[in-house]
Amino acid sequence: MRTADQWFSEYGESHQNSTNKAIHWVAVPLIYLTVVGLFWSVPQPEWMAALPWLNWAIVALIPTILFYMLMSFPLALGMLALSLLCLGACSVMERAGMSVLWWSVGLFVVMWVFQFVGHHIEGKKPSFFKDLQFLLIGPAWVIGFLYRKLGIKY
Repeated sequence: MRTADQWFSEYGESHQNSTNKAIHWVAVPLIYLTVVGLFWSVPQPEWMAALPWLNWAIVALIPTILFYMLMSFPLALGMLALSLLCLGACSVMERAGMSVLWWSVGLFVVMWVFQFVGHHIEGKKPSFFKDLQFLLIGPAWVIGFLYRKLGIKY
């Protein structure tokens, strides 16, 4: 498996333009939230619904966090924190009577439009066209950026 620095270096090749970077710093975490929201919205079987906080979002996040752990434990902790924020946001929306599904679908579409606008400005294709694993690297890249700003080693 590639190191975090190797992933980020390759991901960074198509994220040099400051406008594209700014779009990604906003859109990537929101897309992560929407994907969590989409999994949150999948109906649960009875056995799953009987267990508090067990839903398809949790099930999907387990291998996701394991992927990040293999890449970097500190990044995995950051991604776990982001994941918990996303789960909390879904819970709050649901308790407020809002449709997690429709908010997730709408925000997902809008954020991907912004992503493609950013890549049009950049003049390079999104990294995931080369390797689908880059869909998981984008959120970690944002966390890695925050870590570098805060002086945290990953």
